[in-house]
Amino acid sequence: MHIKPPFTEIEIKRAASGFYKGHSVEIALVSKISMTLLVIWALVWPANANGVLGSLNWRLLEDFNAFYIVIVGFFAFFLFVVAALPQTGKRIMGTPGEAPEFSNFSWFSMMFGAGLGVGLMVFATAEPLGLWGSNPEILKGGIAGNSAESLQSGYRYTFLHYGFHAWAIYVVTGLSLAYYSYTRNMPLTIRSALTPLFGKYVNGFFGHVVDILGVVATILGVSVTIGFGVSQFIDGLYAITGAEWMMDMTGEAPAPGTVGLIAGLVAIMGMSIISAVSGVGRGVKYLSNLNLVLSIILLLVFVIFGSFLFAMTTYGTALVDYILHFTQLSFGPHLPMSEAEFAAAIPAEAAPLADSLYSGATNAWGSYEAFQGGLEGEAAALSPEVQQAVYAAGTEGRLFGWQAGWTTFYWAWWIAFSPFVGLFLARISKGRSVREFIVGCVFAPAMVCFAWMTILGGTAIDLELTGGAEGTIIAASNTAKLFVTLGQMISGKFLSVITVMCVVLIMTFLVTSADSGILVMNTIMSGGDQETDNKHKIIWGIILTLVIGTLLIAGKTNGGADPMEALKSAMIIGALPFTMVMGLMCASLTKALYRDGLREKHGAAATAAE
Repeated sequence: MHIKPPFTEIEIKRAASGFYKGHSVEIALVSKISMTLLVIWALVWPANANGVLGSLNWRLLEDFNAFYIVIVGFFAFFLFVVAALPQTGKRIMGTPGEAPEFSNFSWFSMMFGAGLGVGLMVFATAEPLGLWGSNPEILKGGIAGNSAESLQSGYRYTFLHYGFHAWAIYVVTGLSLAYYSYTRNMPLTIRSALTPLFGKYVNGFFGHVVDILGVVATILGVSVTIGFGVSQFIDGLYAITGAEWMMDMTGEAPAPGTVGLIAGLVAIMGMSIISAVSGVGRGVKYLSNLNLVLSIILLLVFVIFGSFLFAMTTYGTALVDYILHFTQLSFGPHLPMSEAEFAAAIPAEAAPLADSLYSGATNAWGSYEAFQGGLEGEAAALSPEVQQAVYAAGTEGRLFGWQAGWTTFYWAWWIAFSPFVGLFLARISKGRSVREFIVGCVFAPAMVCFAWMTILGGTAIDLELTGGAEGTIIAASNTAKLFVTLGQMISGKFLSVITVMCVVLIMTFLVTSADSGILVMNTIMSGGDQETDNKHKIIWGIILTLVIGTLLIAGKTNGGADPMEALKSAMIIGALPFTMVMGLMCASLTKALYRDGLREKHGAAATAAE
């Protein structure tokens, strides 16, 4: 049986001279024009941009929430199967017998820093605390939020958002890119991952579209990461200096203001651009090692001064609970509840009031007490039993709103971030087996994330449960919760030293992410070439700064409480097309692994016959 060789002749037309020398003009121009239009829109009509992005985002969530949930569950199970099968897991991403390029410590340090460094700093305490107060089990009415009973379900969803599913998203992209680049000597760019399905068609318009989707997703994913990180950076500086000019002091708790956010963004991006241009980006390995060491020091502070026993008990029970619910979490989407469906489900005496009861009963961010307190007129006169039945009838609507606002937001964020992280993981994993890549990049970092979330977040929860914090951690903004928790644990000069260390850690994580993001975007636009002209690094650094800055301003327009709102909406919208590309990547990789197995088997048979 003759099996024809795989298609590897990728031809990406690049400019031979001029400003775009070495770049694909089509990819570069379309990407830049798209981002420039977004910047102009958010700058000139910020209120309109915020409103339209928010409206479109919610419409997409209504239509595609189930798609996001199910396909991410598929990614996780797909990788488990690929790693488990002997004929696929043993394949080396490189030439047979080739040794890995980096040591295990450096390899893990770099994947940790690129994958979830900033996210773990921002959400180490915010995520467990938020889910302790609001999760599907609480919305169903079975348990009360912020209680001992809600701890297990809170960590179930914390582990979901930062566990195997999150890393599986990165690895689907990274494994596809690494496999073709190192076993077939193809360019390290997005379109390479689709060659088994589309062959020569990736050389034309279709290939350009795929790469452009990768660039746009990378920009928006990195933008959200930097947006959260800059916010926490400003919170840290405020904790050190007390400079109120950086903060918005009008709310219940101080939060980074527009001036502070823009100042912090310009400073961080300025350092990132200088790093990318000067070649410091080649020292990402050493900066990542430093980040991991500082992260370990921070972790040890919580181990020694925090609630370590409480955290470890929580780790064990939460991990078992997460594994037991893994399939349901992977393939359990919730659907939006229309007003007509709600009206049909409530008691007959409440049916005439369905339009006034609908929003309160399906509000994922309220509570039964808030629902009751908001009733007026005839609705308030309904019996307590009917009111409770009305609220119970809106459960599916609340569960959909919660899932769309929490889990689907995270899936879209990780998907938008996956071209950047995936390409980076591919770049540092040459010489490793497919199984080693999957286990090393899915299971190992997830287990560290679980420990990080339980030690830092568990300490914050324990301080609130025992009454020591008196609600101050819960009341703080998400990006300030880490610093407020530290303030409850330690004091004096030691607190100042650790706070400064945290700010340095956030800064280095941000610079590494932005610097690497700039390099990845240029790699895609240069057809996989990792050495690109400095002027393009500067231009993309400026564009990235403008995208983040203008969308932060748009998010604050008309009294918006969350400056990240426009950024998050744009990211979820931009992630959807690339999610579909990732589905095709899985199909392509399945075909490539199967056909390569046949080629090896056929080649061995032919050799034996000779």
